[in-house]
Parts: sequence; structure tokens; C-alpha cells
Amino acid sequence: MNLPLSMQLLVSLFAGLLLGVIFFGGLWLTVKQLPKVSAPWLLFLGSALGRTLIILTGFWCVGIWLSESFRWQRTAVCLAGFIIARMVITRYTRSTNVPATGKSA
Repeated sequence: MNLPLSMQLLVSLFAGLLLGVIFFGGLWLTVKQLPKVSAPWLLFLGSALGRTLIILTGFWCVGIWLSESFRWQRTAVCLAGFIIARMVITRYTRSTNVPATGKSA
């Protein structure tokens, strides 16, 4: 698949956003479920392994799949999308009991 580099970077950004939503959204859902399960360590371990496998596969696909050669620019843009998704999800899931500065009372 030979797309222009600008289109590849745009697809990489959206892929990074999607990967970030999957990883950090999955983490948020896992943490919410921990008090409800009998073996929380098993849920946390399984979730961490599954999310990590999905993310590594996604980054590999972005680096290799869009063209036959590896381009660091696609991986860097994908990482930027991943970090943007982290910031958005962190802001969205912030507890109302914690002050905005992050310092506890």
C-alpha cells in the first residue's frame, strides 16, 4: 500500500488515538472492576498483558503495514496520538475528590 507520506501520518495519528483509547480506557475499566472480583490480581494481570499485546501489535502494524518499509515518522506520530489519548482520558476520568493540582488535602 503506497499512500503519500502525509496520508500515512494522518492514518498513524488516528491509529495512535485508537490505541490510546483501547489501552487507557481498558485500564480505567479494569481499575473500576477490581473491587468487584474475587481475584483482583488475576484481572489486573490479564488486562495488562492483553492491553500490552494489543498496543505492541498496533505500533508494529503502523510502523510496517502502511508501506513495506519502516518509517520512524509514522511510529512517532502514532506515539503522539497515543499520548494525546492518554491526556484526554486522564482528564475525563479524573476523580472529583482530587484537586486539579494533583495534591491531596
